[in-house]
Amino acid sequence: MPSCRTASFPARYNHSLVVSLLHKPRGQQMSGITNALQELRQERKQAQSQVEKLDRAISVVESLNGSAGSSNGTSHKAKQTVRVISLASRRKMAKAQKARWAKAKNGAQSTKGVATVVRSAPAKRTLSAAARKKIAMFQRERWAKLKAAKKAA
Repeated sequence: MPSCRTASFPARYNHSLVVSLLHKPRGQQMSGITNALQELRQERKQAQSQVEKLDRAISVVESLNGSAGSSNGTSHKAKQTVRVISLASRRKMAKAQKARWAKAKNGAQSTKGVATVVRSAPAKRTLSAAARKKIAMFQRERWAKLKAAKKAA
């Protein structure tokens, strides 16, 4: 079990210098502690500079990608506000969506309790007899041209 003096250092820091300082006499211990403190501060500076480099690299990749922020929320840009929808509005939207689903499923039938606008289908347009004769005449001419082209070839 570690002593109270070594318990304040995280387990990942296995600095033999710090541990050995704790077992030295007081006079030597103070000068050794300042050295250890300088080393720890230097290591912290290096880690901070590494984090800054990573942040710059992330922002460059995000700008190339065109994304406003990453999925884990590490972007420096402000997040958009969340749109709050009231319970009554959500119920209306759900009711309208159910009506759309029912309409798609059952054709023009509406769901129970949902008012829908009933529209009449547009009137079918029929061709006059003269128009049909005209179309038939042009079609016969096309067929005759195709037949003639086939015989010539």
